[in-house]
Amino acid sequence: MTKREIPCPQCGKPSLYAPENLSRPFCSERCRLIDLGEWASEGYQIPVEPELDDFSSADIDPASLTRH
Repeated sequence: MTKREIPCPQCGKPSLYAPENLSRPFCSERCRLIDLGEWASEGYQIPVEPELDDFSSADIDPASLTRH
């Protein structure tokens, strides 16, 4: 079976995509940790449109909560 190489998702260098590469799909432990850090710091986010039901307490006018 031939060894498959793919571009590292972090740096773009060739990365061995096989069980012996413990950092796959990354080329190295360093690239894997950089990617993990981006996720942990919320550097990667999926854009979403807010739904009509989404609101926070900042969206509520406190004057509208008083009883008349």
